[in-house]
Amino acid sequence: MVDTSPPVVRVDAWTWAVRIYSTRSIAAAACRGGHVRVNDARVKPAHPVRIGDTVRALTPGGERVVVVTGLLAKRVSAAVAVQNYEDHSPPPPPREERPAPIIREPGAGRPTKRDRRRIQRLRGR
Repeated sequence: MVDTSPPVVRVDAWTWAVRIYSTRSIAAAACRGGHVRVNDARVKPAHPVRIGDTVRALTPGGERVVVVTGLLAKRVSAAVAVQNYEDHSPPPPPREERPAPIIREPGAGRPTKRDRRRIQRLRGR
């Protein structure tokens, strides 16, 4: 009997293999935290990814939106990884619109509740 089902790969393994996340455990944690969506649905780490699916991943560098063009289960070089997806990610915001880094004096200790609220207000949260 011949298996005619389309090939699939776990979403955590695929996002790690194409270098969206640096480790598979970080990719799985992002899935569990609701930071990875496949076709606009939140998914668990074991969710299957197929060719043609749209994957949205929230990373420390910003949101990544990619369309799957090839399936990988093992990590490969960056040059090979790029051939397995089409990147539709929005461009990063201009430098003027990015929040300024919060810098505290060395030895100032932990921020107080008042300081944390000011920091959050500066960051726009």
